[in-house]
Amino acid sequence: MGGGATRLYGTLTQTLDSSSSPRSLPPSYLDPRQPAVSNLDPDLCQQQKGSSVYPPDSVELLRQCEEALRDQPPRLHRKFVLLNDGDSAPSSPIRVMQWNILAQALGEGVDNFVQCPREALSWSRRKHLIIEEILTYRPHILCLQEVDHYHDTFQPVMAGLGYNGHFCPKPWSPCLDVEGNNGPDGCALFFDQSQFELLDSVNVRLSAMMIPTNQVAVVTTLRCRSTGRFVCVAVTHLKARSGWEWLRSAQGSDLLWHLQNLVQKLADGSAGDAGGNISLLICGDFNAVPSEEVYRRFTASPLGLDSACKKLSQDGLAEPEYTTWKIRATGECCSTLDYIWYTKNTLKVVAVLDMPTEEQIGPNRLPSFIYPSDHLSLVCDFSFKEKE
Repeated sequence: MGGGATRLYGTLTQTLDSSSSPRSLPPSYLDPRQPAVSNLDPDLCQQQKGSSVYPPDSVELLRQCEEALRDQPPRLHRKFVLLNDGDSAPSSPIRVMQWNILAQALGEGVDNFVQCPREALSWSRRKHLIIEEILTYRPHILCLQEVDHYHDTFQPVMAGLGYNGHFCPKPWSPCLDVEGNNGPDGCALFFDQSQFELLDSVNVRLSAMMIPTNQVAVVTTLRCRSTGRFVCVAVTHLKARSGWEWLRSAQGSDLLWHLQNLVQKLADGSAGDAGGNISLLICGDFNAVPSEEVYRRFTASPLGLDSACKKLSQDGLAEPEYTTWKIRATGECCSTLDYIWYTKNTLKVVAVLDMPTEEQIGPNRLPSFIYPSDHLSLVCDFSFKEKE
């Protein structure tokens, strides 16, 4: 076994051993299928008629967020770039949002954002900024990473807005090492139930060298209610840090393998010509710049994938200059790590939310009083291509 493989095996087996013993789960972290009413966020959820708990409607919830943030600087304002290739605009595009929202335990704990005031990292402020961002763009499909307030905040809030949600925690979340944590962080996927019907959803623990790792994915199969078309959506968060490029590549390959099998299964079981028109959307914080092997693997995949945010460049071939910009004690990091991949033969990018300028972000970078995460949200509108 080579040096890199030995290091991988030792790290993964250590992770597996560590994850088998209890860690500092808070008393409020319950079975994900049965979150307690008493643990729900008191600012964003309202109890009504017995044990049923509902968030306010979207208009009222946005008003609440704006009221809670009234003494803060105005949030980042971004515009959509419309892509005009001669076709008329679709009547009902599919809006997709990808966002690493920054786990609360990590933001206040180990991430050490030295230029961010501690008050700006408090959950009482950040939760309103996060919900406001989601409500501003109202995606039909929402993919999130570093979610450590799923059961008490995001699941009930999004359910009240008409979304169905699925969550997969990391088996060995670093949040659990932070005193006063709210449970493990993980990936969450929400979809608008008025637009899509749920066919299936599975949680995947990504593997490398046949060994399960600490990174996960949620893979959900949907049927568009207006067109009947299948859409498979995956959200993931690959291994962070320099030196782990080969592990990210292995994790990406494992996810692609799962998706290829899923697409083949759907194609084999579908009637008529639907099997050749299954759309894929893969959202994630890949922790990988475009020059990394895992990026090349997705580009070269037989699934026929492309990265939607390249459409912001003049030639449509280059990724944005950055999707994350932060200053830690170790230095400043300005990188492109987040992506929305889609199948080129079944989907067309209609519009992409632009990236804020360096001036808009400010000298202290992210997170800040005007933006709750060190990663920027990616938002894209898609339309189905005509069946061939």
